[in-house]
Amino acid sequence: MTRAKICGITRPEDALLAERLGAWAVGFILVPGTKRYRPPEHARRISEQLGPFICRVGVFQDSPPEAVLAHMAQAKLQVVQFHGFEPPAWAEEVRRHYPLIKAFKLSGPADAAMLEQALTYPCDALMLDGVNPGSGQGYPLAWLEPFLGHPRLIVAGGLNPENLPSVLALQPYAVDVSSGVEESPGVKDGQKVRSFLDVVSRSAQL
Repeated sequence: MTRAKICGITRPEDALLAERLGAWAVGFILVPGTKRYRPPEHARRISEQLGPFICRVGVFQDSPPEAVLAHMAQAKLQVVQFHGFEPPAWAEEVRRHYPLIKAFKLSGPADAAMLEQALTYPCDALMLDGVNPGSGQGYPLAWLEPFLGHPRLIVAGGLNPENLPSVLALQPYAVDVSSGVEESPGVKDGQKVRSFLDVVSRSAQL
C-alpha cells in the first residue's frame, strides 16, 4: 500500500482536511526564506490540533543537527526530512532522536556516483524529488527505475491527481505532494487534496 504525505502545510484547516481524508503524514517547511516557511511555533500550533495517527514531518535544508533537534522539539514534530546537502554524519546524529527521510533532487538520470550516494545514505526512507522542489516541476518516470528496489522509496516532484496513477503503478512506499494540490504556495485546494488522496486510496484497493 502506497502512503501519501501532504507537504507545505501552513494552515490548520489544510492539515485537518488531509488527516480527515486519509493522509498518512503532513509536512512543515522549516527552511527560512522559502515560500512555505513558517516558524516552529506556528507548526506546533497546527501539530497540536492533529490526532495521534497522522505523522508530522519537519523539512530542513542544510541545518546542523543541533538546530534541527531544537526546532523539532519546539514544533512538536515526529520525523525529520533532509532536503539539502547534509553530510551523513548529520543524519546519523539526528537519527539518534528521530526517524529520517533524505531527499535527493533529480536533474537527470542518476549516474553511478549519485546512485551509490543515495542508496547508502543513512536514512529510514529515501525521497526522490525534482530539481526545484515545491515548483511543481516533475521528471521522467524512467529516472526512478534504478531506485525502485529501495524498500522505502518516496516519490515527489510535480505530482498531481492527474499524473499520480502512473507513479502509483510503480508501487513506491509513499508519494509526496505540495504544489500539485494548492491554490497558491502554502494554501491547499480542498478538492485537489481530496482527488489526490482518492487516487491513492483507490490504488490500494486494486
